[in-house]
Amino acid sequence: MDFIRGIAVLGLVFINCYSFAIFELNYTPLTTPPASDNFLHTLSLIFVEGRFRTLFTLLFGAGLYIQFQRQQCIQPLKKRLYWLIVFGLIHGLLLWAGDILFLYGVSALLVLRYLDYTDEELKSKAAFFTFIALLATAMFMLGLNEEPLYRDSPEFYQIYNSYYQSIGAHFSQNITMSIYMLLTVPILLLWASAGFMLIGIVAYKCNVFSDGFSRSGLIKLAVLSVLLTSLRLVLESYEQGIGYALQEPVNELAALCVALLYIHLIVKLCNNSAQIGGLIQHVGRLAFTLYISQTIMQLLLFKVLFPQWALSFNRIDYWLVAICLVVVQLMFTTLYCRYFKQGPLEYLWRKLAQIKREKIA
Repeated sequence: MDFIRGIAVLGLVFINCYSFAIFELNYTPLTTPPASDNFLHTLSLIFVEGRFRTLFTLLFGAGLYIQFQRQQCIQPLKKRLYWLIVFGLIHGLLLWAGDILFLYGVSALLVLRYLDYTDEELKSKAAFFTFIALLATAMFMLGLNEEPLYRDSPEFYQIYNSYYQSIGAHFSQNITMSIYMLLTVPILLLWASAGFMLIGIVAYKCNVFSDGFSRSGLIKLAVLSVLLTSLRLVLESYEQGIGYALQEPVNELAALCVALLYIHLIVKLCNNSAQIGGLIQHVGRLAFTLYISQTIMQLLLFKVLFPQWALSFNRIDYWLVAICLVVVQLMFTTLYCRYFKQGPLEYLWRKLAQIKREKIA
């Protein structure tokens, strides 16, 4: 599971990198984008968009259940999650509004209520939560009616100047967006996250993380992945109406199927070669530290050292930066794990969350 977690945390860079220039705009294309933009966007919709975040969510659910099995008590888990929420608030409000730690902490607190459910009960609850999330997302998207914005337009320059006039402006804008994101958690984000965590628990209990899927299950999953991803590509041409509103719900379902496929492929790869991926496993053990370091590095790059990148970068430029960041994190992991077995933030989180046994009793 460490290998899968390592893949997931490194994959996050390729999606999150767009949001560090101007958070709420994500990636803003030119009026006439280069051919590489269309190619990378399509590639992202097929293999990246939402896939690694969903992969991480499935793993989080499975990890939560593993800890519950070991301790047979939810109090230590609750304390860990409370501290994760604190870390998430600090990360989101002070650094980057796209934080997922707060969401994971809150979602996992909800999931704790269902850890002793049967597989069928977990599937039913996961389906219900996912349905709520998809319906709420579609209704929210249906209410949006925004005009397309282009990076070479006067409107974009105006937004850019408001963001980059000072470091204080960045913090002010980030806090505003963080509060907005926090408000969307109970309405849009909580239910999908909790639903996918429950699916992760079911997958773990069915030995998907150790054996993968059966042949028939794999075929069904592959067909669903192709159909949903194809539908998402078709819906990309819609800029409003029902077609536009369905883009994100369809992508969430496609991301779930593709993430489960990734788990199967990684499990089979590791089972066939026990020595493969030692470095990626170390990355998985440092996932918390590396996730926060991704934020810090990208803030330094986009907000401090090279603010002009927001004006000139196309998709390929963001991906090149993402590749460089992945290489840096792999190098750091190689050196760090020669001397330490646990990341600094993992260590801090564990120490803060420790509960004395007599207090548990």
